[in-house]
Amino acid sequence: MDVRKSNPEDINQIMNCIDTARQLMRDSGNSTQWTNGYPSKALILQSIEKGVNFLILENDEIVAAFDFIIGDDPTYKVIENGTWLNDEKYGVIHRLASSGKARGVAQFCFEWCFSQFPNIRIDTHESNIPMQKVLEKLGYQKCGIIYIADGTARWAFQKISK
Repeated sequence: MDVRKSNPEDINQIMNCIDTARQLMRDSGNSTQWTNGYPSKALILQSIEKGVNFLILENDEIVAAFDFIIGDDPTYKVIENGTWLNDEKYGVIHRLASSGKARGVAQFCFEWCFSQFPNIRIDTHESNIPMQKVLEKLGYQKCGIIYIADGTARWAFQKISK
């Protein structure tokens, strides 16, 4: 698998990944994450414009998309029922969406991001058990609970270089 930055011409394939990922969540019992049109095409186009949206390719085919941002995330300022592993500069992974056409996409994404910046924070819905299992398998530690912009809780994870 390879990673490249996305461009506006990729938007339809990215939205297809998002639709597939949303359905995979529903199929695994997660009916409350990514509702009401989130993430929208407009939001993804903003990420592309900012240069923080990336694609995972296998044999030159887009198999996943995600945002990777280095810097403070306002939703991570307050954490409850725990604490972050450190207060140093960090990278954040958001909106990982797979087309379902390749296995191991989440693991590949998380390892690639960690190779780019060895202090990563990520959050996921409490119902997103598959995501939690991958994070824990890769050494991400559950740090507590954060709240996203719409006020809903997310489990917060972090991995730092030893």
